[in-house]
Amino acid sequence: MYLGLDLGTSELKGLLLGSDHRIVGVARVPLTASRPQPLWSEQSPAQWWDALESLMLQLRAEHPEALAAVRAIGLSGQMHGAVLLDARGAVLRPAILWNDGRSTAECAALTAAVPRLAEIAGNLAMPGFTAPKLLWVHAHEPALFAQVRRVLLPKDWLRFMLSGEAVSEMSDAAGTLWLDVGARDWSDELLAATGLARDHMPRLVEGSEVSAMLKPELARRWGLGTDAADASDASGTPSVRIAGGAGDNAASAVGMGLVEAGQGFVSLGTSGVIFVCGAAFAPNPAQAVHAFCHALPGRWHQMSVMLSAASAVSWAVRSFGFADEPALLAAAATLSVEARAAAPLFLPYLSGERSPHNDANATGALYGLTHAHGPADIAYAVVEGVSFGLRDGLDTLTPPQGDLALVGGGARSAWWAQLLADVLEVPLALGEGGEAGGALGAARLAWLSDGGAVAEVCTRPPLRARFVPDAAQAPAHRARHGRFRALYRALRAAEGMLRS
Repeated sequence: MYLGLDLGTSELKGLLLGSDHRIVGVARVPLTASRPQPLWSEQSPAQWWDALESLMLQLRAEHPEALAAVRAIGLSGQMHGAVLLDARGAVLRPAILWNDGRSTAECAALTAAVPRLAEIAGNLAMPGFTAPKLLWVHAHEPALFAQVRRVLLPKDWLRFMLSGEAVSEMSDAAGTLWLDVGARDWSDELLAATGLARDHMPRLVEGSEVSAMLKPELARRWGLGTDAADASDASGTPSVRIAGGAGDNAASAVGMGLVEAGQGFVSLGTSGVIFVCGAAFAPNPAQAVHAFCHALPGRWHQMSVMLSAASAVSWAVRSFGFADEPALLAAAATLSVEARAAAPLFLPYLSGERSPHNDANATGALYGLTHAHGPADIAYAVVEGVSFGLRDGLDTLTPPQGDLALVGGGARSAWWAQLLADVLEVPLALGEGGEAGGALGAARLAWLSDGGAVAEVCTRPPLRARFVPDAAQAPAHRARHGRFRALYRALRAAEGMLRS
C-alpha cells in the first residue's frame, strides 16, 4: 500500500493506492491563501501541517487497515513557493506562493545579472518562480534575509517536518530558477546571483528515489506501516520510506502514465496547464514556455501555464452569486449557439499571466456587456476565457502526439471538457482517477521508490470518457479566440498609455 500526499493551493489531498492500482481511499482538507497586498499571495506553512494532521486522522478513521499496510509515501505539491527557515529550522515568514506577482523588478534584475539565465534554467525569469522571491526578500526584508539558512519548496517543507531531512527532487527544483535543468544539478552561478549558495539548498534526488524515512513517532501516531511486510526494523518500529516525489504537474503526469515523449495532459486546477513530455531538455523561453525536468530520471517536459483557471471560475461564483461551481457551469451550458456568439469576452488574468505573455501586470476583464446579458452569459464567458487562455498556451508547445489526458478539479464537468476539446481542437481523454491528479502520481512515485518498475507502475488508467473536437464548432471558436487575443493586446497598449 502507498500513500500520496498532494499539497495544493486550495486543498491538501491524500490518496491510498494498492499494488493492484486500486484507489483505496481519498481524503481532502481545504486550504486558504492570503493576499495582504495587491499581487501578493501567501500561506502559512503551519496551516499545511494542521491540514496534514487532520487528513491523517480522516484516513486513520476511515481506512486504518490500509494505513497500517503503507510501505512508502510520495509527495506532490504546488511549485515555486518559498519557505524560508532559520538556523533552527523555524519558519521565518509566510510562504510566498507560485501565483505571487510582487517580484517583477527582481526578475529584470536577475535577467540582467545572469544573461545566460534562460540557457541554464530553461525558463524566463517570472515573478512566480522562487529565485526572484528571494531577491525581493533581500531588498525589502533584509534583516529577515540575513537569517535565512534554508529555502524549501512547499512539499519539501512537509518532507522536512515528516522526516527531519531537507531534500528536494528534480521536477520541483527545476521551477526555482536555481537549477541547471539540463544537468539536473544546482547552478552555483544562479544561486550566487540571489545571494545564496548550495548550503542554503536541500539535497537533490530523483522523484522515484527514496529521499528520507518517516519519523517513527509519526508513523506510530498515524498508524502508518505497522503491518507492512519488511517495513519495520528489528525492534518492530515502522520504517516507512518517503519518495522524492514531484511538483504537482509532473506528479499528475506520472499519475496518468504520461512518461514517454509526446504524451501530455491539460490540467484544470487552480492554475491551467498544458504539459507535454520530452526525452531531452528543450527550452523555448521566447514564448514563455517552461522547460522542466520530469519526475523520472532522464526525462524532461515542456509546459505552458496560465495562472487563473478553475480559480477564475471560483472567483465568478463568489462575485456573481452562483451557489457553487457546478451551478455556474450548469448555467453556462444553457446558452444556445447564438447566445454564445453574443456573449461577453473574459480575460482570465486575475493574477497576471505566464504563458505566453509573461505579464505579471495583466488584469482580468469582462468586455462587451449589455443589458441583454445575464448570469448565464457571464458564466459562459468566464469558462470560455479560461479555455482560450489554455489554447494560447498549447500553441507555444511542441504538438502532442494523440490525445491529451484531462486532469484536475475542472475535469469533473463533462460539458467543460467538451468545450475545451472544441477550443483546443485536440481530443481529450478522461481516465479513471483523473480528479486525483498529483496525489495519484505521488503514490505511484512512492511505489517506484519501493522497487516498482516504471512499466508496471506508470500505466495509463482505464478510459472513462473521450471528448472529440466537434469540427463544426471550430470556425466560431476561432473567431472569438481571435477577438480574445486582440482584446488583450488592446488593453495592454491602453494600460501602457495610462501609465505614461
